[in-house]
Amino acid sequence: MPRQESHNPPGGGTLTAMSEMYGPHGAAGDRRRLFDFIALTARLRETERPNNATPERKESVAEHSWHLAMVSWILHAEFEREAGRRLDLTKMLKLCLMHDLVEMDAVERGAAGGEPPRFASLPAPLGAELLGLWREYEEGRTAEACLVRGVDRLNPTLMRCLTGQGWGDMATDSHAPVDAEALDGLNLPRVAVSETLRALYEEIRDASVEGGLLPP
Repeated sequence: MPRQESHNPPGGGTLTAMSEMYGPHGAAGDRRRLFDFIALTARLRETERPNNATPERKESVAEHSWHLAMVSWILHAEFEREAGRRLDLTKMLKLCLMHDLVEMDAVERGAAGGEPPRFASLPAPLGAELLGLWREYEEGRTAEACLVRGVDRLNPTLMRCLTGQGWGDMATDSHAPVDAEALDGLNLPRVAVSETLRALYEEIRDASVEGGLLPP
């Protein structure tokens, strides 16, 4: 018999067959939701951000999230020194890795605003943990969340400096070009949560001005 062509996307037939095999209920249904969520997170590689990863291409959300986790790990001891107490590094790394998952959820479902519905549908305890972390990050209710929010704000500035992209593609609310003062207004409220983050931001900003990437 002639072979029929598949019209499923790569891997789509396998995932569909697995969904039918596991079904929606019980332990098998929980496993299906976990597998689907793993597939969703893999697609963060496909979602681009406005800033560059290299001079030739944009940064993906997956790259951004990974680098936030790395920066938080590298600076963790400095953050603890400044805070004068222990900070939960595991929580910070989880916040870094999951904070932009809602972007993929919005793409997948066409959703905008509100709590991410996919988190609530995941089996316990993962679903409740992800939803709690998302709320913690959005509200900045803990020192760990505030620090990760600061690292998140630092990252685009770093990448635009490192790749030579600059800020020519951006404008302020008044449509004026972004200069050092405007960049400070955007970033300092978040990075000022840490002396170390603020010092690193100011070093990157000054290097961008000196290199002609950012108007003074």
